[in-house]
Amino acid sequence: MLTTEDKLDFQERVVAINRCAKVVKGGRRFSFSALVVVGNTNGKVGVGIGKAKDVAEAIRKGTDNAHKHIKDVTLVDQTLPHPVVGTYGAVKILMRPASKGTGVIAGGSARSVLELAGVHNVLTKVFGSTNPVNVVKATLEGLLQQRAKEYFDTIRKGTVAKDEKTLSTVE
Repeated sequence: MLTTEDKLDFQERVVAINRCAKVVKGGRRFSFSALVVVGNTNGKVGVGIGKAKDVAEAIRKGTDNAHKHIKDVTLVDQTLPHPVVGTYGAVKILMRPASKGTGVIAGGSARSVLELAGVHNVLTKVFGSTNPVNVVKATLEGLLQQRAKEYFDTIRKGTVAKDEKTLSTVE
């Protein structure tokens, strides 16, 4: 769990706000859902959704949810280690590493996740649905598939990963 000091290092970005209407006897009653992405622009990013009767409360809930679900992302020189396809629902997003100076070439939903994760040079293309919630989740899923070259080198040399981040030799 992050402390309040740790949360100050993170930036937050509201990607989408959806309004839902429920018809009641007196008219329509509205509620809102907010899709929020938080990240420290240095390899940590989280996505959260909050729902409430008013927009401010939905954003606060989404931010809290995003802070609870922060993930580590593998980056090499502010870009991706290798091309990857992230899928979620009917969304497929192709992300390819780019040379220095290219920038983040991505749509609004994917751009938020990539920038807050710390990716500065990447090319993306979304196939299928463009639903912001699914695009954000597909982008995050693709980023979590990334592995650095050192990870594969250690596997080839006869070492095995106990988990994604720590590598140790087989005895």
